[in-house]
Amino acid sequence: MSIGNSPDDNSPQDEPPIEKGDRPSIGRALQQARIAAGLTVDDVSNATRVRIAIVHAIEQDDFSPCGGDVYARGHLKTLARAVHLDPAPLLAQYDGDHGGRPAPTPAAPMFEAERIRPERRGPNWTAAMVAAIVAVIGFVGFTMVKDDSDGSKTQVAEGSTPTASKPVKTKPTPTKPADPKPDPSDSAIAAAPQDKVTVQVTAPDGRSWISAKDHNGRLLFDGFLKQGDSKTFQDKEKIDLVLGDAGALQLYVNGKKIEDEFQPGGVERLTYTKGDPEVG
Repeated sequence: MSIGNSPDDNSPQDEPPIEKGDRPSIGRALQQARIAAGLTVDDVSNATRVRIAIVHAIEQDDFSPCGGDVYARGHLKTLARAVHLDPAPLLAQYDGDHGGRPAPTPAAPMFEAERIRPERRGPNWTAAMVAAIVAVIGFVGFTMVKDDSDGSKTQVAEGSTPTASKPVKTKPTPTKPADPKPDPSDSAIAAAPQDKVTVQVTAPDGRSWISAKDHNGRLLFDGFLKQGDSKTFQDKEKIDLVLGDAGALQLYVNGKKIEDEFQPGGVERLTYTKGDPEVG
């Protein structure tokens, strides 16, 4: 269910303030450009990966949810381009209102995605037994051939007619096929508790942004999964997901693989409960 506003549904009490003179505030300029482009807040959020709450706050000239000047300037640049504005005047206006351009600071480290530890396997005794049997058969065959060769030489020396010895036939030993290697992702959540909902998100085909919340709306994760990474979430009632590039992700819910064919680049909003893997 979309929670973005339509381009023309901004009521007067929600409009950001206009600064003195003819120049509008930063939030007002972005809002007017978005409405002129025929875009909703939800459209801008999907296109830029900037959360809906932050887009609303910036259009109200509230930059506190951005987490600092560096991130606020980055959001301004991204949003301005999405609504077809030149970001340079807005950035200059922001710097003038907030004490100048901030010194470069290192970006906050991204959440390290949990990696599923592969199941520990014991030694392959089947392969060892096959190798030992092959070695014994080879040794026996070599000994018999050597004995036959020595006997033939003795008969020739005594003037007897040598006879050709028949090759020793050995019956091949059937080998037992090795057990199929278990899928680490399946084994990691196969024992998911029945009284909770467990959702695992993996990124086997590329990098994607994801957001996850519990049944109280508390944010569990908001960030990127790099290719090959995974993240597991668990709650007693439900897990709400937003997938930025659903086509690059694979989901496992309550120990079962979700077979939905998500489109590359498509944004998906999903809810899973204890009774799934059906989408809630």
